[in-house]
Amino acid sequence: MKTITMYRPSAVQSTLNDFDRYVESFFGDSVLSPASKVFSRMPAVDIRETEKAYLLDMELPGYNEKDIGIHVDGSSLSITAKQEDAAEKKEEDKDSAEGRGTWLLRERRVNSVSRSFKLPQNANPEEVSAVFKNGVLSMEVKKRAEAQKRTIQINAA
Repeated sequence: MKTITMYRPSAVQSTLNDFDRYVESFFGDSVLSPASKVFSRMPAVDIRETEKAYLLDMELPGYNEKDIGIHVDGSSLSITAKQEDAAEKKEEDKDSAEGRGTWLLRERRVNSVSRSFKLPQNANPEEVSAVFKNGVLSMEVKKRAEAQKRTIQINAA
């Protein structure tokens, strides 16, 4: 059975993530592992396989469909999302500095996320569809016709 796997461009990064998990298993949230903090900001993805397709559901709360980009390059599927900072955009639209105020506390910021996956050989990169609803991006990557299961009829001799 072939499955979609998360794309990791470097084996070194994978080794560091394994080490971070090992350290955290003993000491909890480690100051040695900024990579784990970055990983925790990645959007959650569920991946299912059916007889005819691979189905991906990615949580992207706070984004809209205009913020999301989906790209297929060979056997690599990349999903990126970037939010514009609405407050700064409004400030740019104003001609004068009047009314903008000074930030006293600012916890919301521009968020950008990216996930890449390596598609299995039986996936058809030409047959990818996506729907965005209620903060969830749902994608379907169809399998190649020749890769789908067929039932062979046995004839009596």
